[in-house]
Amino acid sequence: MKGAFFVGADAAPRFEIREMELAPLGPHEVMVQNKACGVCGTDVHIYHGEAGSADVDPPVVLGHEFAGIVAAVGAEVTTVKPGDHVTMDPNMYCGECMPCRMGKKQNCQHLSALGVTTNGGFAEYSVCPETQCFKLDEKIDLCAAAMTEPLACVIHGIDLANIRPGQTVLVIGGGAIGLLMVQMAKLSGASTIILSEPIEMRRKIGLEVGADAAIDPIHEDVPARIREITGREGADVIIECVGKPFAVEQAFKAAGFNANIVLFSVPTVDATVPLPLFDMYKKELHICGSMIDPDTYQRAVNLINSGKIDLQKLITHRYDLEHLDDAIHMQMSSESIKVVVCP
Repeated sequence: MKGAFFVGADAAPRFEIREMELAPLGPHEVMVQNKACGVCGTDVHIYHGEAGSADVDPPVVLGHEFAGIVAAVGAEVTTVKPGDHVTMDPNMYCGECMPCRMGKKQNCQHLSALGVTTNGGFAEYSVCPETQCFKLDEKIDLCAAAMTEPLACVIHGIDLANIRPGQTVLVIGGGAIGLLMVQMAKLSGASTIILSEPIEMRRKIGLEVGADAAIDPIHEDVPARIREITGREGADVIIECVGKPFAVEQAFKAAGFNANIVLFSVPTVDATVPLPLFDMYKKELHICGSMIDPDTYQRAVNLINSGKIDLQKLITHRYDLEHLDDAIHMQMSSESIKVVVCP
């Protein structure tokens, strides 16, 4: 069986296709034939030698957004069986450090993750603990199911956004995460959902999946357009899904009184932005970050199984293992929304 091993950001090429030998399954382990694995912004960060959710020690098979079919199970596995369609929650927590004991497992000091610290989905087969496997309805397309992990992260961000029915929500960034946020904001009861995205193709799809209006922030004044669309000053909730300082600055400018601002995307380690202190004071703004997907994975699976989230419109490109490097570059391109690798 083959796997695409990341051998380091300084290597050329950065991925090597290698034969993998999987050890006999432990009593609570599951072997999965991987059918689809999404390329994540975290994979792009790792590709460039930047920090991900956890430290990476090459060589390792990346890919933490994956789904497939159970091929074999350990002797004591009870929750899944061969033939089941599954998706894997990659994030594994120690349960012993102070954040874990304080109910903040997303900040686990010993976080490990399939496809980051251990071998993941960019391979024909993978092995994972039974606890990380979640069953899917067989009617669900496995390429779409590979987006369960980002959806689970989005649900955590939506929880933090605290959207109330009738509010106006501004989503900054129309990539895969932003377009999932648009759909979740709609399900949360927002009366008006506005997408700020410079790429026309992404604005178009944003309108198709639930945005009420789409703004081109390069050629339009975002706060002025919000006033035009809603008749009010600023949005009630702003969810930033770009990870760049200019997008955070846009969030502050677009915030209405008492607004919640969620800085969702993963920035570079040294990224900073000036804090508008008077706006913070006068508008009573609430700002928070959002880290991975603590206890939201089953909810994401439930939503996908229900068919209430449109994932197919977000998948723009598919690649095989041998072209993983091309897949990474396409995910970085403005031509894509979500890139999926099919081992």
